[in-house]
Amino acid sequence: MASTETGVDTEKDGSTTAEQNGDAYGLAGLEAGLDALDSVQSGRTPLRETLIRKVLPPVTAVALVLVVWQLLVWANVAPDYKLPAPSDVWGEVSDAWVQGTLLDYIWTSVSRGLLGFLLALAIGTPLGLLVARVAFVRAAIGPILSGLQSLPSVAWVPPAVIWLGLNDKMMYAVILLGAVPSIANGLVAGIDQIPPLFLRAGRTMGATGLRGAWHIVMPGALPGYLAGLKQGWAFSWRSLMAAEIIASSPDLGVGLGQLLENGRNNSSMPQVFLAIFLILLVGIAIDLLIFSPLERWVLRSRGLLVTR
Repeated sequence: MASTETGVDTEKDGSTTAEQNGDAYGLAGLEAGLDALDSVQSGRTPLRETLIRKVLPPVTAVALVLVVWQLLVWANVAPDYKLPAPSDVWGEVSDAWVQGTLLDYIWTSVSRGLLGFLLALAIGTPLGLLVARVAFVRAAIGPILSGLQSLPSVAWVPPAVIWLGLNDKMMYAVILLGAVPSIANGLVAGIDQIPPLFLRAGRTMGATGLRGAWHIVMPGALPGYLAGLKQGWAFSWRSLMAAEIIASSPDLGVGLGQLLENGRNNSSMPQVFLAIFLILLVGIAIDLLIFSPLERWVLRSRGLLVTR
């Protein structure tokens, strides 16, 4: 009996030891996995890999477009006055640079666009908070904001000219009418997606009123709000281009929209292409320099972006 009991005890001790070893191996594997996950998140991407993955694709796409463009010119798909060669457009760029007007064209439009967007941001943010948090205001203004967002911004140019005249105030009014609804609606959508538990927890900890809006509502609504900001900038830029194309005056200077219209009036397709490329270039630059870093920061702060 004693030997049998001893054998049983030995088996029990053996199984216990095996279970302990298994638990130890499991914990060690979990720790190793977490360490590997941390090392993946904190790793820095080499410069060569960054250039290959992020710089080479757009450069290749641009080169391919230029090649196809030149092939179409050589094939005489359209007359020269309809489809200029890339060299003709580059000559227009060189002339504008030598004359010192190229940067003036860009700065005139960019300064208006950024200032108008900041004004829209200052108006659209509190308006979005008000619409999202007050039921009566949402019922009264919410459908109007959605309707204004779907209204083409070019429709505001004629009444703005009549009301304010041919000046910068008219430009900013068109930008505001185009951008404020997008910013406000983006913030409303972001607030609607906040889990109710977060709001209740914030109220329990005393985060109410402006304090709750700053510490709970705005951080929780940040992804939707950022999407609204991107759309608001797009509407700002398009509204400004429409205003500059339609409304022309010596007092307004020559922005990119006016440059495009001057090319049409002069039947100069190289100038038209130059204006189109500059408008596109500014839009891409603003997205890469401002909105893309903000998006990465938001995703990284929420653990949704892994640096590789």
